[in-house]
Amino acid sequence: MSLGSDYSIELCRLCAEVCNACAEECEKHAAMGMEHCAQCAEACRACADACNNMITNN
Repeated sequence: MSLGSDYSIELCRLCAEVCNACAEECEKHAAMGMEHCAQCAEACRACADACNNMITNN
């Protein structure tokens, strides 16, 4: 990102998309009482947020 790569923003968008998809799947399992999946979903959402912040701050 700091070097202005042509692919930086695309890569961050893809990362956010993948993290959100993972979080959605983990949330389904968390709803069935699997605590470790709730923790995974939370981590994935945080990763997606970080990627989105990279995009907006660039």
